[in-house]
Amino acid sequence: MLIRRAFFYWQFIAAAVLPLWLVVGWPIFGAGGWKILGVFVGAVLLGLALLLVAVLNYARKDVRRKRIVSWPDVALLSVWHALIVFVGFYADVAPWVSVLVIVVGVAAFWLSAWELYDAARRRVRTVMTQIDDLTHPVTLAPGIRRDPRGSHRLEPDASVIVVPERDAER
Repeated sequence: MLIRRAFFYWQFIAAAVLPLWLVVGWPIFGAGGWKILGVFVGAVLLGLALLLVAVLNYARKDVRRKRIVSWPDVALLSVWHALIVFVGFYADVAPWVSVLVIVVGVAAFWLSAWELYDAARRRVRTVMTQIDDLTHPVTLAPGIRRDPRGSHRLEPDASVIVVPERDAER
């Protein structure tokens, strides 16, 4: 629980700290010249991507209420943030890590979007079931219906009068 809560707060801090680390780390560890300009533009885009994923996570009601992210979020964000830190140390040595940062970032975005969609779908389904139960009580047999308050007991319905109909064309 403590790790998940720490990641809830860290994801917003990381949106500023990790891009700043790239802008500072690349010149210190060997990149120079025009590469710094490219890193600056990439760091701005990375910061926006980190913020977008954090906002998608925050948009889920259960995450906002409990102030914790899910375990899949923790796993994917850990990998993503570790790769970003790694890129800051090894700028010229391992350019393929930058590709991994992009791939894992896209995966983090889609995981967050899917979890938001799934949470919203479950909440809407629950609300629609409750509305349906309250507005349309199920009639089990003439004069007996399910209690609309959600209990499973059956109660006689005195307001139901069964009138058989005849077909008007006969």
